[in-house]
Amino acid sequence: MFCPLITTLIAVLPSCALSLSDLIVSSPELMVHVGDSALLGCMFQNTEEKPLIKVDWMFSSGERAESEYVLYYYSNLSVPTGRFESRVRLVGDILHTDGSLLLENVQEDDQGYFTCEIRRKGESVVLKKQVRLHVLPEELKEFEIHVGDSAQMGCVFPSTEEKRMTKVRWMFSSGQSAKEEVVLHYDHKFSKLVGYPQSWGLFQNRVTLVGDIFHNDGSIMLQRVKVSDQGDYTCSIFLGHLVFRKTITLRVIQEEPRSTPGPEGLGGNQLVIIVGIVCTTLLLLPVLILIVKRTHGNKRSVNSTAVVKSLETTQRKTEKHIYSSIAPQDVKEVEPSGQSEATYMIMVRMVLGPVSGAGGRTRKDVASSGWWV
Repeated sequence: MFCPLITTLIAVLPSCALSLSDLIVSSPELMVHVGDSALLGCMFQNTEEKPLIKVDWMFSSGERAESEYVLYYYSNLSVPTGRFESRVRLVGDILHTDGSLLLENVQEDDQGYFTCEIRRKGESVVLKKQVRLHVLPEELKEFEIHVGDSAQMGCVFPSTEEKRMTKVRWMFSSGQSAKEEVVLHYDHKFSKLVGYPQSWGLFQNRVTLVGDIFHNDGSIMLQRVKVSDQGDYTCSIFLGHLVFRKTITLRVIQEEPRSTPGPEGLGGNQLVIIVGIVCTTLLLLPVLILIVKRTHGNKRSVNSTAVVKSLETTQRKTEKHIYSSIAPQDVKEVEPSGQSEATYMIMVRMVLGPVSGAGGRTRKDVASSGWWV
């Protein structure tokens, strides 16, 4: 009596266990930079591949926060809603139980929980899967590098699904109108990298794929950077029919000629001391110049005063010497010529008397006596 019942329970229990496993909610975490795109997977492995008849994506900023619709799919119609309307699209294979969502141009307020709910054809069970999204600051898309150094350029397509990257291609352009050149190409069909070209080209033997291809990472390392490497580098990662693109601008700085150090070189402390002395000298230089100017002006003023006093003293001594050298008896009063002659004649007359007259003395007598000149 009990055997048919036991047989029935054994047949029913596996199906119950399968339904319970389908209801378990998984919560992978994904880190995405602002401005990048992210693939939020919603795939369920099942022996029976049934098409999806309903897909709902909802977002919540916290575990207890109110949810809002991101996208819903029903009756072969996909409708994005709300603030995600222009940034999301359903990219999964509906016919193979894949309701994955592509979120583009990630914003800071996109951080939170994205929940996927799907229902397969012929089933009433709703399958759920949750993804926790962490939003990181925007990555730098412009780098400066010195000639001769190495530059690592990142290119990661964030996805909750691994081992889906099929191709990676890096292209280079030196300007807007310049022709693009292949830097590196990887195809999962080959077990090695394929570089174009192999034997010549700008990037020959200088580019290495350093990203993890199993985690959709196509980052490269450019070694021995040249001036001609300056330009735009565009990375394309292919995940099936999806393509993730990212462009990085590289600025190359030429090294300035470096002065040859001395035989002993300068230590860190010596360099600090020299810099301190130079700075102090530059700060005190205006003060020193002002002091020198004032000192020089004062000296000139003192010298000028001394010269003036010396000249006055010398002038006074000269005048005194001149005046003292002239004797009073040497000073004669010069009379007019007419007055001198008249005086002389009067004196002659007084001594000799009349020149001719009663005495009978003549001019000749006077002359012979020495009085006539």
